[in-house]
Amino acid sequence: MSARAVSMKDLILIPSLITLGVTVLRLVGELQNWSPALFNKSAGGGGALVGISWLIVVFAFYFGWRLTREGDGAASPGKVAGLAFLAMLAVSLATFAATGLGQGPTFGVFILGSIVSIVLTARLWPALWKALLIYAFAARIPVAVVMLFAILGNWGTHYDVPPPQPPPGFDALTPVMKWVMIGLVPQMTIWIFTTVVGGMVVGGLAGWLARKR
Repeated sequence: MSARAVSMKDLILIPSLITLGVTVLRLVGELQNWSPALFNKSAGGGGALVGISWLIVVFAFYFGWRLTREGDGAASPGKVAGLAFLAMLAVSLATFAATGLGQGPTFGVFILGSIVSIVLTARLWPALWKALLIYAFAARIPVAVVMLFAILGNWGTHYDVPPPQPPPGFDALTPVMKWVMIGLVPQMTIWIFTTVVGGMVVGGLAGWLARKR
């Protein structure tokens, strides 16, 4: 157990530090009004080249490849990728089906589906799942903290800009409640789901390629 724990720490330490560095770089770039192509300050910050979303693919592939090469791979990594993809598809379809119920219920279905899919994918490849889960929290907790200070200080970055269509009564909320709604909850549920379950898809493909070699 001790050797396995050290191996897991060795696996995720550098990726976590790199991700933290990118988060800090992006915050500085937005505060300094650097290139919008690299540091998008709009709500959500989508499409910015400097961001940690891209790193999910990079490090999930690295985790899957390395675990397989070190003898801790899945019996059928291709099956892992396929089932994880189906889990993501199921959450997406459930969220889409709930859109007619309103913004609140849709958001709730997305969160609930995210949590359920994270739990259900744990047995597909336990070592990869654990690495992705630890990495997900290591990546997203700093973002949640940055969002809190950005919202409290009204920094004008993508970390504190409200969504294009905020829920009714959003403007009347206290800064802390705004952070809980658009920062803490999404970072600790939806983005954990994206990292873990999406990472299982990429990591499964990496494991399949590693076995082929």
